[in-house]
Amino acid sequence: MYNHAPENYRCPFCLLARREENTDDYSRLSDVVYQDEWVAAFVASHQYARNEPNILVIPNAHYENIFDLPPALGAAIYRVARRIAFALKRAYACDGISTRQHNEPGGSQDVWHFHLHVTPRFANDWFYQDIYNKRLMPPSARAAHAARVRAHWHAESEEEFA
Repeated sequence: MYNHAPENYRCPFCLLARREENTDDYSRLSDVVYQDEWVAAFVASHQYARNEPNILVIPNAHYENIFDLPPALGAAIYRVARRIAFALKRAYACDGISTRQHNEPGGSQDVWHFHLHVTPRFANDWFYQDIYNKRLMPPSARAAHAARVRAHWHAESEEEFA
């Protein structure tokens, strides 16, 4: 409906969802924290200095933005985002969690595949003052964060997901 991807767009998030290795430094299979038949979650290639690790939750199927996304899939995305939030609290002892989602160029979307950011927050982290100061995190560091979050993913109790 409100789509902005250029013709012949090669979606990096679709590669991850299909479990295909990307040859650039942006999204690697080692970044993946969780994947089921509907949704994947992975450490973002670009990070905020005081808010690592920013995790992205995506639908496995390609939907460009919130205007395309089926509502039932939105529920699955938020179910996984909630689990990521619990894992981040345990793994990083963060003070809070922020979720953000951008649509279209005017809404600061820069990858043409729906994605929800789940970001650990810390007291006095200046997140919103520094939000455009992202840096590319090396694949090895992303893999280490993914492993750390995965380790805390399974430590959660079933009652948190009811």
